[in-house]
Amino acid sequence: MRGGEDHATRRKGRRAAGQLEAGVLAALWAADRPLTAAQVKDQLPGHLAYTTVLTILSRLYDKRMLTRHRAGRGYAYTPVDDEATHTADQMRSLLEHGPDRAAVLSRFVSELSAQDERLLHQLLAEHEQP
Repeated sequence: MRGGEDHATRRKGRRAAGQLEAGVLAALWAADRPLTAAQVKDQLPGHLAYTTVLTILSRLYDKRMLTRHRAGRGYAYTPVDDEATHTADQMRSLLEHGPDRAAVLSRFVSELSAQDERLLHQLLAEHEQP
């Protein structure tokens, strides 16, 4: 790399695979039905190649994050989990792999809005009830 230029700068204008996956998942969650690769492509911002969208869909399918069924000569895709479940799984994974679980939870709780803090208390109370 040249003089302070980082990898992201050299690839200016390109999105990381994680961003593309998140965009594809968001498009599928927003849909009320399974979508083909072409339909997903139409929902994404920018000018992604059809093959790029197809690659991301295939990767998500291989990770067991999507199901698919035949639609013409290709497939239509549906997320395995809803958005809330997916986000909760990510949060749990980050918490489990962090070096200091107590510090992470403490920071998370300290940065909640008053409304979210009340909601968290309510959810914890409901969870504790037999």
